[in-house]
Amino acid sequence: MSRGVPVRVQMETWVEQDGQQEHHQYDEPGQMVQLGNTIYIRYVEPDQDHLPVTVKIKGDNNVELTRGSNQGDTRLHLQFIAEKQVHAQYRTPYGVIPVDTITPRIDVAYTLEPVNGQVYVEYRLIANNEHLGDYRMRLIFSA
Repeated sequence: MSRGVPVRVQMETWVEQDGQQEHHQYDEPGQMVQLGNTIYIRYVEPDQDHLPVTVKIKGDNNVELTRGSNQGDTRLHLQFIAEKQVHAQYRTPYGVIPVDTITPRIDVAYTLEPVNGQVYVEYRLIANNEHLGDYRMRLIFSA
């Protein structure tokens, strides 16, 4: 299935930073593409920046999240591997910030006939050896 399948994407995120909590929820049209054993879910965030988002699912315990594009000012590419610390870079209009993710929990379940699935990730974000916050992300997709 190398061509895209239209899907409905529900993305929900929870952020806890400095004692403050945020919750974001998107329900958007998107596309699912399967290349080999890897599933790609793509959609565009409806906020003011309209950032493209890609979630790459590589097996049960390896998920990547990309927000932004190579051409834009902002690009965040995070990799989540169960129980691992992974290095990444966050490109902003003000420069590149090295960050790390630590992923204590990751759950992936999907089917291709019919197309639907769910990804749930809990992770910590660290920059300069400083804990920036705790995050949760839930992605639900269906054709």
